[in-house]
Amino acid sequence: MEFSRLAVPAVYLLIAFLGYPSQILFLYLEPAPLTRNELILSNVLLVLIFITYTRSVYVDPGTIPRARGEETEALKEQGISSEDGKDGKDGKKGGAGQRTKWCRKCDAVKPPRAHHCKECKRCIPKMDHHCPWTANCVSHTTFPHFLRFLFYTTLGLSLLGYFLYIRLATLWSQRDLPSYLGPSMFHVGHLFLTTLVNSITLFALGILFVRNVWCLAVNTTTIEGWEIERHRTLVRRARHFGGWLDAPDGTRVRIKRQEFPYDVGIWRNVVQGMGSANPLTWLNPLAATPPLSTGLTFPTNDFEDASSSWPPPDPDRSFVRQPTSTDPETTGFIYDSTTLSPQETLAAFRARQHADVVRRRKPFVQRVSDASRAAGGGGGVGGSLYARGAVQSLSDDEEEEVGDGDESEDEEVKGRGKEEVDGEEAWRNSEGERLLDFGVDEEVEFYDEPDDDEDVPLSELLDRRRGERGY
Repeated sequence: MEFSRLAVPAVYLLIAFLGYPSQILFLYLEPAPLTRNELILSNVLLVLIFITYTRSVYVDPGTIPRARGEETEALKEQGISSEDGKDGKDGKKGGAGQRTKWCRKCDAVKPPRAHHCKECKRCIPKMDHHCPWTANCVSHTTFPHFLRFLFYTTLGLSLLGYFLYIRLATLWSQRDLPSYLGPSMFHVGHLFLTTLVNSITLFALGILFVRNVWCLAVNTTTIEGWEIERHRTLVRRARHFGGWLDAPDGTRVRIKRQEFPYDVGIWRNVVQGMGSANPLTWLNPLAATPPLSTGLTFPTNDFEDASSSWPPPDPDRSFVRQPTSTDPETTGFIYDSTTLSPQETLAAFRARQHADVVRRRKPFVQRVSDASRAAGGGGGVGGSLYARGAVQSLSDDEEEEVGDGDESEDEEVKGRGKEEVDGEEAWRNSEGERLLDFGVDEEVEFYDEPDDDEDVPLSELLDRRRGERGY
């Protein structure tokens, strides 16, 4: 049986185990059973935890409208043109990061901040990550319920931890008394088991709650945090090569530092993430789910040019297109008519194989090492220092930041399987995470860089042109 089918029932059992048997346990432990007010508070928190968790599991994370008309109407509500993502009647609503992308699996437009989930099998608006413990995506529509669940769970576990601490302190103060005057072995075992499970759960969910509050305040998702770190890595690499990096097909891509566009101030960030400007609604477990229409476009801070997009250009995410030719003699390779010798045929095959580097690129450190050796740097100390310098910034103010990220990238490669180091798709951040760990379908996401209209199907382009002309 899949883990996702067991995760949700397991969480319900965990909540029930920590919530109800402990109330019975306290009847047999000193200094006294829970008071009436303590019982009311404990059970109210339990109900809130159950409600918010259930909504986190069963609320639809959202679906990107496939029909052109539906998408246009939803975008018009935000005051943004769906044709190019530029400013509409609302002025500053459209900006950096609003360029349209296309999802090849959904065969539909992918709005900003949307990602294709490999578990849900569709694009999710403002996808944060796919949570295995809720078997659902944390997205624009489910994030408020998920954050409320973390909040009430942290409160409930903290309250239970306080009750347990009082009983443990009393038990320790009476450790010199005869055992028959204290609780039974069953009650002592239950007490220590509950304390252990509660402490581990509180530690994990407490950290997760703090992290999500921080993401809410700065208006970033878990996936966008990964993208921000990736962008900083590319900027550090490009600094060593004069601001340019090579794409898989050999073209050079200009890399410049770009600010995250969706941080529009703490208050506006919180209002946008929670779907309401009323602080009481933020705590309401029965609050309405944010409408899907508000998750298709987002206001930006206008720090960057309106033509820029998020995430910034990544050379390793550039899809390699095969060059086309009108010469009939070079349009294809026909083995019957070739005049190459067997040795020349093998050499030509290896050359074509070497050129096919879309899916099988070496990690950055190895590529730089190879380049340094080809340039005469050798494979010794000089070549090693050259490769190290390529992944580190030459400025002293970022030395510590580089050491936490790319400095260990070549070391991580040694411990991975071959399938994980063949290409930059397997790039990991400083915590060892890749997009796949957040539930993102990397096969779809990695080569989704917007490139004008070249990746958009012809039928879609015709629909857009008809819409522009009014027929």
